[in-house]
Amino acid sequence: MDSNRRRRPATGDQGATDEEAELFWERHYRTRRTWDARVNPLLAETAAPLRPGAALDLGCGAGGDAIWLAQQGWHVTAVDISTTAVERVRERARDLGIPDRVATEQHDLARSFPAGQFDLVSAQYFQTPFPLLRSQVLRTAAQALRPGGLLLIVDHGSTAPWSWNQDPDIHYPTPTEVAAELDLDPAHWSVLRADMPRRQATGPAGETATVIDNILLVQRTTVE
Repeated sequence: MDSNRRRRPATGDQGATDEEAELFWERHYRTRRTWDARVNPLLAETAAPLRPGAALDLGCGAGGDAIWLAQQGWHVTAVDISTTAVERVRERARDLGIPDRVATEQHDLARSFPAGQFDLVSAQYFQTPFPLLRSQVLRTAAQALRPGGLLLIVDHGSTAPWSWNQDPDIHYPTPTEVAAELDLDPAHWSVLRADMPRRQATGPAGETATVIDNILLVQRTTVE
């Protein structure tokens, strides 16, 4: 609940682009409407059968995932580069009467990473137009799992009509490519799911489109 909780260094340094990235996402969430403050369906599908524990929401944005997890009994650390985003998540948790289950921290994950160990780490559409050593951040997330803990990575596999990134040449890494970039030791981590399902999605103006999600679910089996 305190945005200045202890942080541990993350590998990689992005130089001057750090401030640009923070400004971009700060503007994004200052003007973003509450339409998307709902749980991502693939997170709900994955977490619903699990026993609640400690969860980490990377890039929490409007807070739909963090709030939903907390309502299911999880203790959630919600982090985002945008101060506005984490403040709004904190306010929403307080309004819903669950402030003791949602801790918010502002992080530029290129520079710092929340401390602690987790039973579930969720990285939902953890993609940005700015340089980011994403695989290193996600490896750090994998290292933060307790034995038996899950890392759920859900990426865009296609461009929705309302996406901020309409680059026709963009390449969306497949789950297999993401797993290869993580390069996790199979003696300590197991891939439980790697697929690319299609679903019907709804945009901010109520428009709908068929989109592809790239899903990678990894479980930490033992400690190195």
